[in-house]
Amino acid sequence: MGRLKRATVLSNVTLCRYLLLFFKKLLNFVTMRRLLTRVINRVLLSELFTPAMGIEAEIHTQGRRKLVVGLGNPGMESTRHSVGMAVLGALASRLGADDRWRSDKHVSGEVIVSEVQHTHVVLLRPRLLMNVNGVSVAKAAGKYGIKPEDILLVHDELDKPLGKIAIKHGGSARGHNGVRSCVDCLQTDVMPRLRVGIGRPTGKASVERHVLGRFSSEEQKVLDSVLVQSVDLLLSELSQQDSQSPSSPAGGRPAAQKERRRSASPAEDSAAAQS
Repeated sequence: MGRLKRATVLSNVTLCRYLLLFFKKLLNFVTMRRLLTRVINRVLLSELFTPAMGIEAEIHTQGRRKLVVGLGNPGMESTRHSVGMAVLGALASRLGADDRWRSDKHVSGEVIVSEVQHTHVVLLRPRLLMNVNGVSVAKAAGKYGIKPEDILLVHDELDKPLGKIAIKHGGSARGHNGVRSCVDCLQTDVMPRLRVGIGRPTGKASVERHVLGRFSSEEQKVLDSVLVQSVDLLLSELSQQDSQSPSSPAGGRPAAQKERRRSASPAEDSAAAQS
């Protein structure tokens, strides 16, 4: 019995060592990937655009201005991970500007310059991969002279079911690589965000396969309502007279603020209001 007990103890110790080694390697991999992404961000941001003429110069001198960004992967606009781009497309359509998208190499993206309630609004669809979307956002902010607190990011949210949306004013990226890139490139986390729920995968499906997959026909019916609700909420945010996020110096971290949540279902909204 003594030998068996010693053997069991040794086996457990060996297992713990292997587990520690595994998690150490995993941590190193994640750390190296984030470091590599940060380096790529810095390289791509080495030449920021300085506005000189035309509408870019005009928007610098006239009134309030805001930037709305649909985070996602170019060429994969119909996937769950790029739902931010779908929302931005719906916003452009509501503004009657969906035929005015133009490619802008200076910001590595596609833009529309419009107006909402006397506010100049720049819509941006980055043409870079999600993990470096922040490069496009920082370039557009520099080109149009827009402060981080006036940049509204629209992105997918795993921790909310499809049909739920919420405004979050600043704070951490909470694991979203596109938001993390924006925080890194702008050197602050004050940007408000519209978080559009896509839900977590069910069964044995991986998170990566889930977010890069397309919405099912049943999900598309819910998504149609989500797009309408999202545009309503964006227009409400853009119409407000003052910025809702506290300004902060580069690298600043504002205090966490309560989210404004909405559902694509009016019945669910009523239930949430009563809870």
